Amino acid sequence: MESLGDKLKTARELKGYSHDQVSRETNIAGRYLEALETEEFSVFPGEPYLLGFLRNYGEYLGLDVGELLSLYRALKIQEQPVPVEQLLRSPPNYAKIILSILIPLLVLGAAGGGYYLFKNRPKRVVSAAPVRSAEEYMMSTESLERRFYRGDSILIPLGADQYKLALSNLGEAVTISTPGGAVMLDLSQEVSIDLNNDGIAELRITAVDFAKNDSSAGALLRFELNNSAPALDAAVSGGNDAAASIPGPAAAVSPGATVIFTSNNPYPFTLQSAFQGYCMFRWEILAERDRRGQNEDYFQRGQELNIQAQNGIRIWASNAQAAKSQVIGGGRTVPLELGSAGEVVVAEIRWVRDEDGRYRLVLTRLETAAQ
Repeated sequence: MESLGDKLKTARELKGYSHDQVSRETNIAGRYLEALETEEFSVFPGEPYLLGFLRNYGEYLGLDVGELLSLYRALKIQEQPVPVEQLLRSPPNYAKIILSILIPLLVLGAAGGGYYLFKNRPKRVVSAAPVRSAEEYMMSTESLERRFYRGDSILIPLGADQYKLALSNLGEAVTISTPGGAVMLDLSQEVSIDLNNDGIAELRITAVDFAKNDSSAGALLRFELNNSAPALDAAVSGGNDAAASIPGPAAAVSPGATVIFTSNNPYPFTLQSAFQGYCMFRWEILAERDRRGQNEDYFQRGQELNIQAQNGIRIWASNAQAAKSQVIGGGRTVPLELGSAGEVVVAEIRWVRDEDGRYRLVLTRLETAAQ
């Protein structure tokens, strides 16, 4: 019978998926994917995380999740030792007689000793638990990984300036305050940060490990500088001179563009699409060095897609009305109309800095064609 790990690995290889591709599309860290395939379950911070990742991975590969969970439980049962009492014969009758005499004597002795200790116990002095002071760290190398607690902060040097980030909350997600606003990360999730508002993400943060709703345990965070981030180009993959520029030089919003959000600083956003019918959907993350390349899939009624981006997204949709979309960011949700039934729509959603110095997240239609 095929093992749990072999079943996952075989299904992934048959589909031609790499660990990097699966990690990018499921938000499951690569080391956890490898641990599931090698059945190294000690890597996970707890069984709830393991089961959650196993369900998500199984659904992504199109496997029977119930069968995967049964294989995992069977492995756990095999790992449990056989109780010693099952390996021993029943004790002889005279042992039961001795135990029946000794147990009452031990109970009486314990009760007497407990009463004596209670009467003669020393008075306990209750001292207040020490209060931990918030720590501030300096990032002196290209990357830093350590456990942070609520209130702890880190200084990120960039050129002649320093930027301060702090762990402001730890609940269902990790909340980090940054110069551009607060960002939230789930377990093993990554986010790129533009520290100096030049349109280039100089820092990547990963929530490596934390226990949800347990702030006492802190969160293991990884900070990585991206000193080689490329300059942003106004045209991405094929180019379009009419496309609005990503935050950088001031640029007016294109005529006919839809303004989604307005802010003093750009922040990450999510494009969420729920499909009401058949639709071929292609998307590309703009100006993020570690997320280059196009993604494409054929969606059916009832399926959903969530795309997270720091600067912008270019999308191509057939039968655009089938994709009921909305943009989520900064604590707000705005519905978005991509096009009508039968339209093939090419559009960009990206941050644009106006001449007044404010930023606007805009939807710009680049090309429209009838099917």
